Amino acid sequence: MDITDTTQQAFDRAQELKRFEESKLGVKGLLDSGLTSLPPLFIHPPETLFTLKPARPRPDSIPTIDLSCCDSFRRPSVVAEVARAACELGFFQVVNHGVPTEVLDRTIAAVKAFHEQPMEAKAKIYRREMGTGVSFFSNIDLFLSKAASWRDTLRIGLGPKLADVEEIPEVCRNKVLEWNQQAQQLGSLLLGLLSEGLGLSPGKLQELKCLEKRVMVGHYYPHCPQPNLTVGLTSHTDSGVITLLLQDKIGGLQVKHGDEWVDLAPVPGALVVNIGDILQIMSNDEYKSGDHRVLANPNREPRVSIAVFFYPNNHEKEFRPFPELVSSDKPATYRQFTLDEYMRRFFTKGLDGKSLINYFRA
Repeated sequence: MDITDTTQQAFDRAQELKRFEESKLGVKGLLDSGLTSLPPLFIHPPETLFTLKPARPRPDSIPTIDLSCCDSFRRPSVVAEVARAACELGFFQVVNHGVPTEVLDRTIAAVKAFHEQPMEAKAKIYRREMGTGVSFFSNIDLFLSKAASWRDTLRIGLGPKLADVEEIPEVCRNKVLEWNQQAQQLGSLLLGLLSEGLGLSPGKLQELKCLEKRVMVGHYYPHCPQPNLTVGLTSHTDSGVITLLLQDKIGGLQVKHGDEWVDLAPVPGALVVNIGDILQIMSNDEYKSGDHRVLANPNREPRVSIAVFFYPNNHEKEFRPFPELVSSDKPATYRQFTLDEYMRRFFTKGLDGKSLINYFRA
């Protein structure tokens, strides 16, 4: 291929991206229009598609931890389970977490209802900026990634300043507000357990305001006509402190375990917790932010998942590994940085594995 061909191909892709973005359809809108094959911008390169094979069954690889004993003499054993999962894999599921099953079901149903509104209703908030704290879009890294992924997203700022309530779509407004309260309470418990797991005081992470800044994303993965040619969400790690994930029964989330991908099968009533890059940095690599991805959905029924990302709220504060976790035997593996610098770097890269965290290595 000569330079002219390459330039033409790049120009065509740019035009295709522009048309898709300006249509405000999202991938569900494409599907509803009668599409039966993937547009080229969604087709991933061979090196990605090669790994999209069925995961080996490993039912014990991702632990499910019972949180009902956190206020009893058994708390140390719960702390040990959480710390082990955070160190080895960076992922675990929790049950008996205090969030009523009815709240989980209502939240899933409400986010699904938003995405299944007529296109005209969703197009009103189709935007990439977060001025009002509410936006609907397809692919946060649409203009940075090698290929687009088959999903749409509703994003809502939950804290420290809640999004303009009138901007939160009415079809899911009350359920989102209810979920925010529950997620904040559970987040407080989880941050305490993770702090203790590092040998720190239970309030250490909350002292750094790691509970205050929260962003919710409600992902919608409609049926994909050619799931062998694309993904629902590319392999990546999360950028925050922790992520709390509510997923429906459809499945499709996979976690990297060594050199293998394993399915994180939904457990009824469970919530998924994973370590983010910032906590891996602050723990001086004691905890691991796990690579994960979502396969394109081959089912006729859509997949819905709702994640709450927890970030520190002090953008000017300098972050680095906790001094208590640094020694002559294990020096700091990351340099000092501000959250502003960190987030600027995040928004100028695609969702591509560990490149963000490696940028801050000492």
